[in-house]
Order: sequence, then structure tokens, then C-alpha cells
Amino acid sequence: MDRTNDTPLMAVDDLSVDFRSGDGVTHAVRHVSFDIKKAETVALVGESGSGKTTVGKAILQLIRPTAGSVRYAGEELTGLARAALKPHRARMQIVFQDPYASLNPRMRVADILLEGMRSLGVGHDEAARARRIDGILEQVGLPAAAKGRYPHEFSGGQRQRIAIARALAVEPRLIVCDEPTSALDVSVQAQILNLLKSLQERLGLAYLFITHNLAVVEYLAHEVAVMTAGRIVEQGTAEQVLRAPRHAYTQALLAAVPKAD
Repeated sequence: MDRTNDTPLMAVDDLSVDFRSGDGVTHAVRHVSFDIKKAETVALVGESGSGKTTVGKAILQLIRPTAGSVRYAGEELTGLARAALKPHRARMQIVFQDPYASLNPRMRVADILLEGMRSLGVGHDEAARARRIDGILEQVGLPAAAKGRYPHEFSGGQRQRIAIARALAVEPRLIVCDEPTSALDVSVQAQILNLLKSLQERLGLAYLFITHNLAVVEYLAHEVAVMTAGRIVEQGTAEQVLRAPRHAYTQALLAAVPKAD
């Protein structure tokens, strides 16, 4: 898939997010900037509490930024009213860490996929949407019969495939993957990563991949941004950051990765 076009699909500039409470203000994200190009994976790496999930939700406007700019395909999203944001929702989706918590247990798989398609006007009619569901389930490695079943009838890895299918159902160009493999067994993690990689190659998807796992970064990412305490402290190509880290925090993260004897 060609990634040579320099125009970013998503451009994040000087993004900050504050949370206010009775105890004062928490500066969760401070002055974060990065771009994501078409068909590219940018890994946002850091330990728990570093602010990376907040960044992912803020660029989708699920959390409103306090300051800064978020542009999708050149259009500013920050400050748009809910109705004005709706046309963009189909183009930007999210896959959460825990697939069981993110799927409605009272809905069959077909209804889970149809919900977003109907809401965002994807598909000409119900027959077209039904055909699309069959095709998406095949893309994520699930049988067509899965559409009549409930989330609890599937394994964790299969549930994450359903969550990916839900994101794909509305024809996105960018997917925020928020630790999508960390709740899964190691063998299943590899299957989901392979699926995400093959979907990117076939569909030209861009990913913001939020993770603390540097092995995942090496396998999937083109660009890497390393976060700690709400700030990006190092960024560059995956090869640059993993092979020759400049910041002490990145060096510490790499030193903590288990090595085979």
C-alpha cells in the first residue's frame, strides 16, 4: 500500500487536555503534536497513566481538547458541534482494550454491526447492509453464522474480531486501536496483530496504535511517538526509535523488554 503521499490524513498540533475536579486541574496531555498518513501506523507508546489513551479519545473528539488543533483530511475538528462532527464519525473509529466490555451483551453480532451503519447512513438499504455484514465477518475471519450469536458465546480473540468488524462496518479510513491485544492470550495477540496488518494492506487503513508493548511496535508501526507524563518525549520512525533511542525514558522502556537467552 502506497504511503508516499505527504499530506497527513490526521494532523495533531499542540494538543492539550485538562481535567477539572474539586481538587483542581489535572494536565493529562500537554502540547502533543504528530501526523498520521494514509495506510500508516503511528504507535503511541507509554506506560499506564502516560496520557496516551486520552490522546486517542481527544483526536476523535470523544474527549474535548482544552487547546490545540486536530485536523482530519485538512478539516479542523476541534470545536465542531456534535451535529457537525457526525459526518466524520464514519471515517474515524476506535477499537477498545476489552472487547467484552465494549460490546453490548444483549445485542446479536448483526445488530452490533448494523447499529453504526444505520446511525451513520452506511449502505443504501437493509439488504445492502446485510451483504456488507457477511463480507466484513469474512474479512475478520468469522463465519457468517456468527451474526446470529451474542458476544458471550465467543472467545476473547473472537470478540476482538467482532469489535474490529464493528469499526470496519462504517468504512473508516482511520482506526484508533487502544491496547487492542493486551487483554488477550499471547498466541491470540499474534493472530489479531496479523489481522490488523492484513486489513491495513488490503483496505489502506491508517492506525493510531496505543500500546505499552514494544514488540507490537516493532511488528506493526511505521512511526513511533513515546509518551510520559502527558508529553511526547521522542518520536521518529520505528527503526530510529527502537534501534537508537535518544531519550532516557525510551531507553528505559527498551531496557525493560525481556530478552531471550
